[in-house]
Amino acid sequence: MKILHTSDWHLGRTLYGKKRYAEFEAFLNWLNIEIDTRLPDLVIIAGDIFDTTTPSNRAQELYYQFLCRVAASDACPHIAVIGGNHDSPTLLNAPKQLLKQLKIHVIGGVANDYRDEVIQLTDKTGRLQGILCAIPYLRDRDIRGLEEYELAESKDKNFMHAIKEHYHKVCEYAESLRQQATDFSVPIIATGHLFATGGKTLKDDGVRELYIGSLAQFGADDFPTNIDYLALGHLHIAQQIGDKANYRYSGSPIAMGFGEAMHPKIILEVDITACNACVNEITVPTFQRLARVSGDMESIKRQLTKLATENQSIWIEVDYTGTAIITNLQHELQMVTQNTLLDLVKIRNSQLLAQVLSSSEYADGIELNDLTPQQVFAKCLQLNEIPDEQRVELTDCFNEILLTLTTHDHKAE
Repeated sequence: MKILHTSDWHLGRTLYGKKRYAEFEAFLNWLNIEIDTRLPDLVIIAGDIFDTTTPSNRAQELYYQFLCRVAASDACPHIAVIGGNHDSPTLLNAPKQLLKQLKIHVIGGVANDYRDEVIQLTDKTGRLQGILCAIPYLRDRDIRGLEEYELAESKDKNFMHAIKEHYHKVCEYAESLRQQATDFSVPIIATGHLFATGGKTLKDDGVRELYIGSLAQFGADDFPTNIDYLALGHLHIAQQIGDKANYRYSGSPIAMGFGEAMHPKIILEVDITACNACVNEITVPTFQRLARVSGDMESIKRQLTKLATENQSIWIEVDYTGTAIITNLQHELQMVTQNTLLDLVKIRNSQLLAQVLSSSEYADGIELNDLTPQQVFAKCLQLNEIPDEQRVELTDCFNEILLTLTTHDHKAE
């Protein structure tokens, strides 16, 4: 049996306000070609299909277009879609029965009956090829009864126990189906969307903490031993869990932040023969290059000039760490990138930010997240010695921009 494993598409996600629909569409077109070429028996999308629980119409259009193309091509008999922590279970499940007719199996959230999370995968002749334990992101309220006045430590332990118990119930039922089959070598594949102990994350990858507390970590040994391949989602760096070569995170196929751009993006091709999983990493092309430059002004200008000679579209994050105060940093950098294919997506003036945070009117140890946008803007006006008569008008304009950002209809994209 052959599987293609992917996850964490985050359709609709932006990067510092830059829309990325062209990248998402390019990836899905590429994935469709890979499916037509490799002819897998099953494609698994292990959660976080969308970036928010209320994805834009354009994000949903890309999702359904992809599913329709795969179903129409007849290149892959089964597709499994599981919900992640970013996804809305009800939104994913809404067309569930319709998609089931196309052999697209959607498990947006925990099923009322855990046995409904077990899917028997058959080929065109009706022969059982594999058994899928399609387990989505597990929310505390969905898998156990909450106790009144429960201590935080007890809550963590009880929740981890409930997750472990859910996996074991689902996989035990899958095992009973395997024992009833004529071929006992039918593999059991399981999915999951969670943080496994030892998993690697990055500062700007947007991965949210799923379970709070030091005890709330699920280890490789907590999964049932009868799983032949475990397709995980949530972490954006592709990796295996511990020494389990058949327990894998596929990672996100597109870099969700500049820190991720340094890591290769892949999908996983898994061949299971006699319950042994052989995993092959397939590199995903870079559809939009990202780069991060930092240093003082001269160093940044040199790096930008060198990148410009490559004559390709590059989105750039700049972190100015020089000691000199440069009030027109953005203008100077834009002069360097003028008439090039470089796009300065984010410019961070760490020197100016340090001044704001070290101001005597703020408490020691305060961080940027502790300040409101209005406080930061007011301090920037002060540090740049903007005349008082201009501050009122600039502040009004700034507040109008903030209001526009908070009232924009994202679903209309």
